[in-house]
Amino acid sequence: MATERKRILVVDDDPDIVESLNIVLESADFDVDTAATMSDGLAQVESKRPDLILLDIMMPRGTEGFHFVWKLRSQYPDSIKDTPILVLTAIHSTTELRFYPDQSDGTYEPGEFLPVQGFIDKPVEPASLLKRISSVLGEGD
Repeated sequence: MATERKRILVVDDDPDIVESLNIVLESADFDVDTAATMSDGLAQVESKRPDLILLDIMMPRGTEGFHFVWKLRSQYPDSIKDTPILVLTAIHSTTELRFYPDQSDGTYEPGEFLPVQGFIDKPVEPASLLKRISSVLGEGD
């Protein structure tokens, strides 16, 4: 019996990155949808119901990725608001800004600042990305 293909939504405004991710994901037997803006991404979540979202933070209007997460988590029905999100970002290599603490600071535990399932720094190796996706989707190694 064949298993149903998982659907991944890539929300990123860089067409080269989107194309690269599309190739990697489709070759790993995922269905892929793409969006270049926060609003298009949220519309795709509603219409396509992805199993996982790969999300960039820095898009045309600045930090749209943050707004995407908060809108999805707070303003959408339960059936889609908990869709797993992996943030793909190059911001850690270009700035001191961090989205999460590496250690507990007494208030937040590591990774608690943004309600997502993980952060991956760009550029990411395809095998590493697929391993993280598999882990989040509960498919093992």
